[in-house]
Amino acid sequence: MNLQLWLVLDLLLLAVLLFVRNRPRMDAVGLLMLVALPLSGVLEIGEALRGFADPAVVLIAAMFVVGEALVRTGIAYRLGEWLSRRAGASEARLLVLLMLCVAGLGSLMSSTGVVALFIPVVLSIAARQRIAPGRLLMPLAFAGLISGMLTLVATPPNLVVHGELLRAGHAGFSFLSFTPIGLAVLALGIGYLLLVRRWLGGAGSETDSGEPRSSIAELVHDYHLRGRERRLRLRHDSPLAGQALDGLHLRKRHGINVIGIERQRPFGRELLPASADSELRGGDLLLVDLVSPAIAAAGEYRDLGLEPVALSTSYYAEHARELGLAEVVLPPESRLPGRTIQELGFRSRHRLNVIGLRRNRQALEGLLVDETLKPADTLLVAGKWKDIRRLQGLSRDFLVLGLPAEVDEVAPAQSRAPHALFSLAVMVALMVSGLLPNVLAALLGCLLLGAFRCIDLDGAYRAIHWPSLLLIVGMLPFALALQKTGGIDLAVQGLLAVLGDAGPRAILAILFAVTALVGLFISNTATAVLMAPVAIACAEALGAAPAPFAMTVALAASAAFMTPISSPVNTLVLGPGEYRFADFVRIGVPFTLLVMAVSVLLVPWLFPF
Repeated sequence: MNLQLWLVLDLLLLAVLLFVRNRPRMDAVGLLMLVALPLSGVLEIGEALRGFADPAVVLIAAMFVVGEALVRTGIAYRLGEWLSRRAGASEARLLVLLMLCVAGLGSLMSSTGVVALFIPVVLSIAARQRIAPGRLLMPLAFAGLISGMLTLVATPPNLVVHGELLRAGHAGFSFLSFTPIGLAVLALGIGYLLLVRRWLGGAGSETDSGEPRSSIAELVHDYHLRGRERRLRLRHDSPLAGQALDGLHLRKRHGINVIGIERQRPFGRELLPASADSELRGGDLLLVDLVSPAIAAAGEYRDLGLEPVALSTSYYAEHARELGLAEVVLPPESRLPGRTIQELGFRSRHRLNVIGLRRNRQALEGLLVDETLKPADTLLVAGKWKDIRRLQGLSRDFLVLGLPAEVDEVAPAQSRAPHALFSLAVMVALMVSGLLPNVLAALLGCLLLGAFRCIDLDGAYRAIHWPSLLLIVGMLPFALALQKTGGIDLAVQGLLAVLGDAGPRAILAILFAVTALVGLFISNTATAVLMAPVAIACAEALGAAPAPFAMTVALAASAAFMTPISSPVNTLVLGPGEYRFADFVRIGVPFTLLVMAVSVLLVPWLFPF
């Protein structure tokens, strides 16, 4: 070994020790290595910084942007709701469905991209069901890695090994050659993670520190609104049709406070805010806070041309991403005490409806429009989230208290959801077809999302998780440093010496183990490039078919479960899951051994020697 190789190995060992110690932060360690390698003289500065132009790094950054656009348009939360609905209250069923979805998508497109897309979905589900994100994010990463074992195009190492077989004059793999083994590993992974999920909580707790925020359901309870929600259909012959809401005085005359209006559109129903100038139309569904429940027995529905429509659930819960509630308190310096709620004109000025009033922590009931306000009164207002947020900037006469937890799931660009789906479909189609490289397809998807106003530039920059990118960029130069100093050649020679006269299955096990270990330090694609020729040479030396040896290398290159830096997929979930380096070692090493056992068992059966 030469001096430069010793230096590179020492730096690599230092980086691993710092990762295990978790101090300083992992992205800081990456930057430290980025500086140390050029200073050591092993790499030129341009070679050390080459990672900033690496297609994989750009692809990861682009997928962060795509994921944020799916959040802003509400698609991520709808997918999360579908998973939650299908899973019910079962965390185990949720984990199974999540891993199946991720593995299925990852078999056709970049696993890194799929994991980046699903991170906001998983965080949303975890917050909604009060599950620690760490219990779902490591299964998400493992499913992304396993997806690389399902099809020929699922991950670059598969294509690298396939190409090496063709260059050596042998038959390559078909599109589904990997699928039987990949499905077995996926079933094994799901069962394994179901058993070990109790240790997947990460370093954080299941709930945020500090005082928990109220939910919409709690606000409804605190202001005694239960039983007052109604959905009323406006008949076409109703005397209210064609009139502006403010001129009808429904709240004062009939005890009907209209909160929102559901109106039929060509592609479904749209929720409109109930503002003073809202014009009612026949066929509208009115979301009503019934201040005087006796109206239901008074026959006034019929006289007003209204028909009750059954409510399967609270309309506050049904429209939580569009229709919000917020508490507004009158500070001591407010000029509003002494005036009535009617005189405030909340509906005409702020497009919000006052539906509740608390005084001395007690909710007042009945018709509140003529109630005279007093200092420290708290009002409950209902309306569009954007109108509630706008109210936050008007703090002289009233102060908006902390918004309920449901505000985290508001999609500010929900109307652009079809455009986001179109952009995503174009990106996935280009990736699957191979018409464009994955990174160009992802960048084109980002441009389409921006053109359709699904996300703006400021939001795109904020969406990128820069610590993850810096960690990846900082560790990428080690592959080149090991190649330049002869470290890779030395490892290959040692492997050939160790193989000796071992039997075919023993050689497969050794190939798997060495490939997985090399993959801890360099990218899985580079690992496949280095190990595929070794695997084929071993087969030729034994007079055996090269397919089982090449397949073993491809599978091992995707089995990057052991550390958070083994694959960008693991790095992506490291921060959101609040994992430590040791968490991946504790969970990933046993699973890698299980995958190795399955591979050594199944590969010779499917691809005979």
